[in-house]
Amino acid sequence: MRRIAALCASLLLPLMAHATEITNRPELGQEFEKLGITGTFVLYDVTADRMDVYNRDRANTPYSPASTFKIFNTLAGLESGAVRNVDEVFPYDGKPKFLKSWEKDMGLREAMKVSNLSVYQVLAKRIGPVRMQRYLDSVGYGNRNMGNVIDQFWVNGSLKISAVEQSRFLAKLAKRQLPFSMHALTQTREILQLERTANYTLYGKTGMAANTEPGTGWWVGWVEKENKIYTFALNIDLTDKDDISTRAKTGDLAKRLIVGRRALTVLGLL
Repeated sequence: MRRIAALCASLLLPLMAHATEITNRPELGQEFEKLGITGTFVLYDVTADRMDVYNRDRANTPYSPASTFKIFNTLAGLESGAVRNVDEVFPYDGKPKFLKSWEKDMGLREAMKVSNLSVYQVLAKRIGPVRMQRYLDSVGYGNRNMGNVIDQFWVNGSLKISAVEQSRFLAKLAKRQLPFSMHALTQTREILQLERTANYTLYGKTGMAANTEPGTGWWVGWVEKENKIYTFALNIDLTDKDDISTRAKTGDLAKRLIVGRRALTVLGLL
């Protein structure tokens, strides 16, 4: 028995030696408290394989990815050939949409910016359940559960992913190490860029899941600074009941970006 235990321990040593270093950052909680919101924040230093985490339990809790899944959906669409490039136009079908900004022809570049669910639902149907499931499995995205509806699973609660898992997925995208073509990886990265300054480049995507009470607000992305990559993922409870335009300007939806930028600033990245 001792020999077996010693053998098992020796086999585990390489894994333990490369385990991600995790640092709890309770001081980030002050930024959430100032805004009156509940949530989590994860920053992953890809080079050092180190995570700074606020609210560790929640960081490991899976939630519906909502519009942050547009990142994966873009990769899958480009990889499968369901769309040639991020500027190929998806025709507007003439039907009323959740937001007026969705009611026109547009490609994925603009659809990502305005978070056009309708365009990405069409894209998911083009990809189809067989290929989509294969891509989810190959990446190990969240719980990989598509449910039964190809154009709803990322918003209806079938698919779930944690903030920690988001940060690891984005690290592979940022480093172009996902099992997709360079064309898919490069174009997806391109349309996620939000800011480019002399000191850093910021990439990101927001999301809003309303399939639970409270809802879930996301902001995920990464910062490239001094030749290093730092991915981040935050989610918060959405509790206000104002209309979407008000919430996006002054409500909980707006607070996703505020607390995210404050956390990145506290951690020295912005």
